[in-house]
Amino acid sequence: MATGCDSPKIQTFESALSAAEFESAVELTNFPAVFRRCVSNWDACSKWNPFNCGLDYLEERAGSVEVEAMLSRTAPIFNGDIRSHERVSLPFSEFIRFCKQHMICKENGSCVNAMSADFTPLAEDHIPGQIYLAQFPIVNDEKEEKVQLKILRQDFQTPSPLVGKSLSSINFWMNSSQARSTTHYDPHHNLLCIVSGRKKVVLWPPSASPSLYPMPIYGEASNHSSVGLENPNLSDYPRAEHALKQSQEVTLDAGDAVFIPEGWFHQVDSDDLTIAVNFWWQSNIMSNMPEHMDSYYLRQITRRLIDREMSLLVSKPSSTDVKQLSKHIDHSHVGMAEGGNGNSENESAKKGLSTLCERTSLDDLDPSACLALHELISLVHDHVNAVETSKGRQYTSPSCSDPATEGRKSKILANALPCLEDDPIAHMLWDLEAFRLRDVLLAMARYFPRTLEALILHMLSPIAAEVLTQKFDEIDQHTGEEDRNHFFREFYGAFDDQAAAMDIILSRKEAFAFQAFKNVLDKFLAVNIASPTSNI
Repeated sequence: MATGCDSPKIQTFESALSAAEFESAVELTNFPAVFRRCVSNWDACSKWNPFNCGLDYLEERAGSVEVEAMLSRTAPIFNGDIRSHERVSLPFSEFIRFCKQHMICKENGSCVNAMSADFTPLAEDHIPGQIYLAQFPIVNDEKEEKVQLKILRQDFQTPSPLVGKSLSSINFWMNSSQARSTTHYDPHHNLLCIVSGRKKVVLWPPSASPSLYPMPIYGEASNHSSVGLENPNLSDYPRAEHALKQSQEVTLDAGDAVFIPEGWFHQVDSDDLTIAVNFWWQSNIMSNMPEHMDSYYLRQITRRLIDREMSLLVSKPSSTDVKQLSKHIDHSHVGMAEGGNGNSENESAKKGLSTLCERTSLDDLDPSACLALHELISLVHDHVNAVETSKGRQYTSPSCSDPATEGRKSKILANALPCLEDDPIAHMLWDLEAFRLRDVLLAMARYFPRTLEALILHMLSPIAAEVLTQKFDEIDQHTGEEDRNHFFREFYGAFDDQAAAMDIILSRKEAFAFQAFKNVLDKFLAVNIASPTSNI
């Protein structure tokens, strides 16, 4: 199993740790760990062993207890969604007898020979492989009245790493034949201890959530993945392709234990007649968080995820060269000199953003800035010509545009998945260093103001607006106040309505942030929301 490249390898300890060692070395890291032979001294490891008269012992000790078994409609997979299984009450002795029947079936290779008058099989549709005694409480601090298997508590002790902890529950797990839990996470820390048999546990960090497509947060099984990882449908779940790369796998034998921190996704495969006990307790993170801070931290975490998503969407393109987008550049528009001043690029780079260079002629632009200027002008003119051809009208300012048309444009822009590679303007703005972009925008403002107006008001996509404002921030950080004010006065002075220009840049930047917000809701909460009404 591949190990996530951004996660350290799960630690394995050859013996149990003390409570203090566990808390400092493991629990506080919020990272899984395996403890070999951690509970091998339990009486349960010998007394419950199905292959050493353990089934007889369990039946004798707790046979009269009424238990609730899980019957899966997708056996051997057991899904946390209640629509995929049913719960059936039966005496614990009946479940044990069913396990004995399965043992004889396996030994004889046929269930026909295993049937005898001693067995009272379940209903015909409850075939071997479908039944699982999952998460049945031995201790529960909230529902003490539902704890029927507490008689088994005397056969094991609290593992040394958990001594002194306030445990929320201790649960009994037993499957008659091979079983698999679907991928899910728990809202508590978990120490899973194997009493008999073997379990394989595959783990994913909480950061892998987007690749696992968690069920909607408002649903009944919100802590479960909605995609089967054995053969995922990549057309419906394209991110699942990366899921296994982010996972780690551990195999646990009788006496072993694994710490699964809260929020870590895990899938558990159990061999025939595997018995386990797990301990749940609330993490310090959640138990120490005052309730009145929930709203604040929810906003902080959401903002952090949105910022990360925006960084992913505005990632550096594969090519760092300015794209040769225009095939029909009219050199008479700008008068670029191919030879030019051979030192202009070096001089401009040396000056950087420390001072604002006063340009008196387009010939003073360095070649890369001049090329970008040509291409931006060509893009705008090509677009205007296309609009004239298809709609028979000129580009108009926002004050003259059709509000309904602008609203539809904005909705399309906000709903489109931004991609730097697919947006020629955003790509070009990204490729230009801030000081060169400054010079290009100043040249447009001075010599081609209507072209700049058309570019900003009619062709600036949400992702291009995000890139542009990031470049503005770079100019702010490296330019003195006087030069900074000079630049923005000239830039916005090119527009008939300066407030409209600023509003459309900021509105489309917010549309980009909203798209990132939608992506976060989809990836982490499986929620899809409509775009807000926009007036840009």
